Amino acid sequence: MGTQTKGFCKYCGKEYTRSGMLRHLEACKERKSKLAMETYKRKCRYFQIVISGKYAKAYWLIVEVSENTTLKELDQFIRDIWVECCGHLSAFTIHGTQYESCPVTDRFWGEPSKNMNYRLKDVVNVGDSISYEYDFGSTTELMLSIHSCREGEKKKREIIILSRNNPPKILCSNCEQNEAKWVNPEGYCEGVPFWCDKCLGAENEGEEEEGCERQFLVPICNSPRMGVCGYAGSDRYPDLFEPDKR
Repeated sequence: MGTQTKGFCKYCGKEYTRSGMLRHLEACKERKSKLAMETYKRKCRYFQIVISGKYAKAYWLIVEVSENTTLKELDQFIRDIWVECCGHLSAFTIHGTQYESCPVTDRFWGEPSKNMNYRLKDVVNVGDSISYEYDFGSTTELMLSIHSCREGEKKKREIIILSRNNPPKILCSNCEQNEAKWVNPEGYCEGVPFWCDKCLGAENEGEEEEGCERQFLVPICNSPRMGVCGYAGSDRYPDLFEPDKR
């Protein structure tokens, strides 16, 4: 999905595209005011990271992450908000080194991978690009870009969402008019993956068992893993990001 999407700023609620949001966050008055209130009694660095679908670029996150956050914690955040469905394996690739949720240590398969217990400050720098994979069968691939870094007050909450793309509006593949509510994973091959409730009801008319087709459908969700391996969305994060101020 190549649609350009917009998202809300956490601090002021203004809406921008991903690139526009990166520029805005540097100048946002509400953000500057909030950061000016920090006491700096205990300091640490925070990386600003852009996470996006490698191929589904309409889906993106801009997050601020403590330098002390481990790759395992970042992996869990990505799972919670975007990809977790069946407990599949995952991996980050940083500077050619693979950090896996379940690392392979047998050298028979080549250079052993590492675990995810490394802290960000020990493996990344500003300007780095990181690849991420979830599920080595029906893989969802993401890209992470270390955009910038700032020094701030050390807090318990180590991952903060600064902005997230608003859910793209997807039209029903059948009528091409109504907003789709469901996706049929098998429908991608036939060119009709997205369905609205109205067309789905018409499609099922005359079936002996009412709604029998629905067992193969999963809900539309704001994630690059939508429609893959039965992924049905996040249980922890709503599809529409709510800023602090609107």
